Amino acid sequence: VARARIRKGIGRIRINKKPLEIYEPELARLKIEEPLTLAGDLRKGIDMDIKVSGGGIMGQANAARTAIARGLVEWTQDMDLKNLFQEYDRNLLVNDSRKKEAKKFGGRGARAKKQKSYR
Repeated sequence: VARARIRKGIGRIRINKKPLEIYEPELARLKIEEPLTLAGDLRKGIDMDIKVSGGGIMGQANAARTAIARGLVEWTQDMDLKNLFQEYDRNLLVNDSRKKEAKKFGGRGARAKKQKSYR
């Protein structure tokens, strides 16, 4: 879960009170920066505080990325920016709805079943 708080500022972006520039791992940081790169100069006029919890490193990065993109679209009320985000990657604005399928009885997982021999 990620929550982004946006206010006027000088371009500071923090994730869990840590500046984005020193956020590790680098791959997650680059993923989080995607909507900011697409938005261009909009980044310079605002400060963002993002609080992320739950999941793994890349799950948190994807959640933060979505929160940033949605926040920028809502802050600017710019349909061109929204369309740009949707053309680049739909998951910037819409979360991936796929979930793990629940385990069922008779096997080790959702679909695997114990083998049965008839002879």
